[in-house]
Amino acid sequence: MPGFESPKPAPDAYAARESDVLPPFTTNAWLRFDGIRNGISLAAPESVLEIGAGGGASATWIARRFDYVGVEQDDRSRALAQARLGAVGRGRIVAGLDEVSGARFDLVCAFEVVEHIHDDVAALSEWRALLNAGGHVLLSVPAHADQFGPHDELAGHYRRYDRDELITVLEKAGFSLVRLTSHGAGLGQVLEWGRNQMARRREVAPTIEQRTAASGRLLQPHSAAILIGCAVLAAPFRVLQAPIASRDLGTGYVALARMSP
Repeated sequence: MPGFESPKPAPDAYAARESDVLPPFTTNAWLRFDGIRNGISLAAPESVLEIGAGGGASATWIARRFDYVGVEQDDRSRALAQARLGAVGRGRIVAGLDEVSGARFDLVCAFEVVEHIHDDVAALSEWRALLNAGGHVLLSVPAHADQFGPHDELAGHYRRYDRDELITVLEKAGFSLVRLTSHGAGLGQVLEWGRNQMARRREVAPTIEQRTAASGRLLQPHSAAILIGCAVLAAPFRVLQAPIASRDLGTGYVALARMSP
């Protein structure tokens, strides 16, 4: 699609410019942002570890406010995240959890990540070991298992989550749910339809690992005009979805959970 996903290596002058204007979010990311922001506010962390930082869209917002470390395995996405954090002047990006061995954090975040992991309970248990006592995990995931479609396959998803399933996964990993909200009602369904139509025309990489590695670069805004357009388009729907965030009407969930005693 015109205006999306440059084939060139990610770091460039725009990476520095955009971080001074708005977080470089897609429209979908804006729809889940209020749930994420509220979850971080409830957790009240000083230090944050983000798993699957992608191109650093969330990193640019989080690193301004907290001690931030992001983990991103994909080289291209990590390079862009590093450039964006360089413009912010805070936070760092590493290639794997082994590079934060021995460190502890107040909050572990993973936005649109656990659906890419075959054993989600094992992953969450591993992340739990990186938390300080009383720490939290904050997740965003695609909602409704029966809505699994072509875009999920293209992006390398193993699953979408129903509410009860997500709560069960968190509990098995040693967490207690604090807050779970839904987002994307209305506009989210339209965007999902468009992504599925696009995915039907795209070649799917042969392995789920390859699809996952490239997923952070799918449909990313890479011009100031598109960046602003994403924020403007999402704005009224963020207001409209707020009163129904406790209901299962959206296309995704944001869940905040605390380490169980």
